[in-house]
Amino acid sequence: MLKLDIEAQMGHLTLSVIADIGRGVTALFGPSGCGKTTLLRAIAGLMPCEGTIRFDDAVWQQPGVFVPLHQRRVGYVFQDDRLFPHLTVIEHLKYGLHRAEARGLPIDLPVQEVVSRFDLEPLLHRLPKTLSGGESRRVNIARSLCSQPQLLLLDEPLTGLDAQRKADILPYLATVAKDLNLPTVYVSHINDEIAQLCDNMLVMDKGMLIDSGPTGRVLNRLWL
Repeated sequence: MLKLDIEAQMGHLTLSVIADIGRGVTALFGPSGCGKTTLLRAIAGLMPCEGTIRFDDAVWQQPGVFVPLHQRRVGYVFQDDRLFPHLTVIEHLKYGLHRAEARGLPIDLPVQEVVSRFDLEPLLHRLPKTLSGGESRRVNIARSLCSQPQLLLLDEPLTGLDAQRKADILPYLATVAKDLNLPTVYVSHINDEIAQLCDNMLVMDKGMLIDSGPTGRVLNRLWL
């Protein structure tokens, strides 16, 4: 699936990661500043790094080869809200779809299916300023899915939400990753979220992987 052997420099942090990430949801866990977001940005092609990145049979990066962000079928959901204030929810979803169509990608996930899976029908004609924090996060993730990604990168998508809104959104994330068989990397530093959602874990510290494996086993080791 996703194979990484990369190094990158981000300020004082040196990132050095060798990992294989398979299907399902993989948690990327570690303290603030350990390199989690830097790693996601490198996978997406948003920041320069050295080494090799492969997804299935496609080479996204190796010496002499660099596939830019817009040619990697990656859905990236940031920590902060990236909705356009002048577009309604349905316009955001169609924006993601039009990007996929412009690249000639197969439309495996039509807008109506995304609307259904994220329960967005009541929100379709509303502007971002009228949405709650939880609704806004659902729309951000749904728009990303409409771009027909092969890989979903979620960078702490529930940051800033209260416990109830997090509880409302987690089932949607689980449905997307598992029912659609979409490999997902989920950045979080909250054990309960990871235990509920993630199949596997990668644990980072100071730019390096220090543990990996099935979620239950890794969490048990962290708690010892």
